Amino acid sequence: MSTVDWTGWRRQAGEPEAEGLRERKKRLMRQRLSDTATEMFLERGFDGVRVSQIAQACGVSEKTVFNYFPTKESLVLDLGETTMAALRTGLAVPGRSPVDAVLRILSDELHGMTSWIAEQDDPAQAVAMIRRFRELTRSTPSLRAYHRDMTDRLIGVAAEVLAQRTGMSPDDPEPQIAATALLGLWPIQFRSLGKHLEGVRTPEQVHETVTADVRRAAKLIETGLASFKALGEPPLPRPATHPEQEQGMPTR
Repeated sequence: MSTVDWTGWRRQAGEPEAEGLRERKKRLMRQRLSDTATEMFLERGFDGVRVSQIAQACGVSEKTVFNYFPTKESLVLDLGETTMAALRTGLAVPGRSPVDAVLRILSDELHGMTSWIAEQDDPAQAVAMIRRFRELTRSTPSLRAYHRDMTDRLIGVAAEVLAQRTGMSPDDPEPQIAATALLGLWPIQFRSLGKHLEGVRTPEQVHETVTADVRRAAKLIETGLASFKALGEPPLPRPATHPEQEQGMPTR
């Protein structure tokens, strides 16, 4: 028997404080379906497992699986909705900068993983499980495409909330580039985590080192986003041009 409950690191959110029996049953079934599917994918490959086989392993119908997960890919990449909800809430907090809101979300997600590693009897095996999961998602074209689509959805949500803070449209270029920059911090964290999990650091040291990398990246966008409240101002005037330039004539 494995000494690692490898599915635990993917469950970053604890049980809701107020949850009825029906909601709890639905949450546990969703969790069971995702955990079982991921385990089967890691063992046989994503394309080597059918949804009907996952349903059979869980004792439910294939229709039940799709009632919880709209696609096969969402069975394994199921945390996007959690991040989306966190973005909607965190970015809307008055007085909190967009960078600070995103850093808090990233820190919570990182803490969920590193604390899970620390709880395992065999941390080295736990890290190996995470590497296998990362390799699965990176080596499967449909999972990569699903991840890109989810990232686009997250950018859209972030742009929507940021636009509301400034009275702008989510389609305006300023909320769009701000949201894109903020979501770019997630790949920084994932790459840093993969890099530092390879060493002999403790989970606490990994958390500290990865956080430092993410904050270094955040500094590059913090200055621009600190003035986000001014984005509702009229656009800057176009630079004056020389008459000959306007006519397409060369100037000296």
